[in-house]
Amino acid sequence: MTLLNKRLIAILHDALMSGVALSLAIAARYGFDNLPPADKLLQWVGLFVAISLIIFKLAGLGRGLWRFASLADLKAIVIATTATIVVFVICLFLVSRLDGLPRSVPFISWFMMVVMIGAPRLAYRALKDGTLARVSSLQKPAADAQHVLLAGGVADAEHIIRTYQLETSGRYKVHGLICTNIKKGGHSIRGIPILGDVAELRNLVERLERSGVSLDAILSVTSRPPAEFTKILTTAAADLGIPVKRASPRPLDLSEPDFSELTIDDLLGRPPVKLDRSKMSDLISDRVIMITGAGGSIGSEVVRQVLKYAPSRLVLIENSEFALYTIEQEVGQIDPTLSKRPVLADVRDRDRIMDIVKTERPSIIFHAAALKHVPLMEENPLEAIQTNVLGTRNVADAAAAHSVDGFVLISTDKAVKPTSIMGATKRAAEAYCQALDVSGTHTRFITVRFGNVLGSNGSVIPLFRKQIETGGPVTITHKDMRRYFMTIPEASELVLQAAAFSVDNSNQRGRIYVLDMGDPVKIVDLAKILISLAGLRPGKDIKIAFTGLRPGEKLFEELFEADEDNQPSGADGVIVATANLLALSEINEKFDDLDKCTRSAAADTCISKLGEIVPTLQREGTALRALPL
Repeated sequence: MTLLNKRLIAILHDALMSGVALSLAIAARYGFDNLPPADKLLQWVGLFVAISLIIFKLAGLGRGLWRFASLADLKAIVIATTATIVVFVICLFLVSRLDGLPRSVPFISWFMMVVMIGAPRLAYRALKDGTLARVSSLQKPAADAQHVLLAGGVADAEHIIRTYQLETSGRYKVHGLICTNIKKGGHSIRGIPILGDVAELRNLVERLERSGVSLDAILSVTSRPPAEFTKILTTAAADLGIPVKRASPRPLDLSEPDFSELTIDDLLGRPPVKLDRSKMSDLISDRVIMITGAGGSIGSEVVRQVLKYAPSRLVLIENSEFALYTIEQEVGQIDPTLSKRPVLADVRDRDRIMDIVKTERPSIIFHAAALKHVPLMEENPLEAIQTNVLGTRNVADAAAAHSVDGFVLISTDKAVKPTSIMGATKRAAEAYCQALDVSGTHTRFITVRFGNVLGSNGSVIPLFRKQIETGGPVTITHKDMRRYFMTIPEASELVLQAAAFSVDNSNQRGRIYVLDMGDPVKIVDLAKILISLAGLRPGKDIKIAFTGLRPGEKLFEELFEADEDNQPSGADGVIVATANLLALSEINEKFDDLDKCTRSAAADTCISKLGEIVPTLQREGTALRALPL
């Protein structure tokens, strides 16, 4: 049947229903034995139908698809019905002063028209959606239907249930909603009971198991639930071995949906940071941008974020040939017309770095090049010092020598009260950039400090996933270890935000910008959640083994030193820390000694020299004695 024919049938149906509604209203008022004369009755009904045809056409009732009848259609029916009756009463009054028409007939007609025009639409949709079949017990959940609970807010749950028609699904059997609001317990939504708060999950699951129901999944219905709700839900679900999933966009063919796996990025539960994209655009747009470590996890994401703001040229510095090739190819695919230069170079090579900066004349340098693996740097301290300390000085000095507008050092929470060589080298790099920033140079030296990033190269997430894929065990150094986590895009965006707010702000020279990382995450909980997301049971399908702290590791990371004052920066998601300062002449002297040491002396001697720059460095529980900052 063509669309035109369907519209014609819909219009004729509505006109017929309007005539029947008026006739029944008159019969209800007069009684079938005392109806007005036939000619008068036909005159009334004919006028009423004619008016309804015109108004229904103007209201567009015939254009609505009954398959998708909704509250919007019902609203249109109510408005059109009201207008029809008002026009009919006015016309009849002008013609006959409403002679013979009881005053109650328009009101009865209004109610009957709404029902007789709206009900068939809703019934047709219910038939197509399978609701009527379910009500009549003709459609039941399949024997292999998945037994699920919903988790999240009431409004979100109603939207998901309605969108995916979960109350009538033959593929999913929903046993209830775990609510974010405990006061909603005991109620129901679209026929699905609200069972209680997320803290009661274990009791709810045990109750269902006693009734013979084994849950296959918990479906998260809220895109950004509260952090505490997410933490309790995923941790409890992991202990119970129940995977947590989320709704994915409904298929265009309206078939029953699949629910996708919850990603680790979904588990942070933080509200999105309000980014000042105009300031970020001012920082990047039409400028030459240089990025060291451009092929690494953070460096490559900084490249992607920078590309959004149309730089005039991009200079990519990387000492790994494959990493440089990979990011250069990606940049070419994202913006084939962008002027770019991939440079295979090591930040340790001072003359090479000086020459690159002199030739390219960048406006902003993002310094992401670093050696960051804590246990490996404990085994190779001289390499860490040469790259993270002296390499940073090379790039920073080149920026100052050639009047770069802004130099952004990407640092880490491991620089706070460091117990590792890696953390100490990053704190030394911070101190050097702070000293340069207050030395009166044209260049603003901006240090951005944050914690772990989810899924970065060498981080715990890829390691856990690989261990899960191979059947375990998942190895954790200590059951009480906690870390701050942030997604790679989130961290990179905030790096740009911090730089954009500080590059022209001379009042904050010498400060350190710390990204708001939310609450720390317990690593053992993270491991359980990853195992659960893989559809396995922690401790049963995949064992968790504790191996003991590795050299240089801490149980807890911190974002601020004890004596660092912190305050809002003016940029959402960024905090300013007033870290201790060394004079540039003094720190340069110490860096020169450290440089000579790495060329001729033993590692222990170099570590002692590093401790003179970073007196908070602690090795095996004892702070190195050093000159005070």
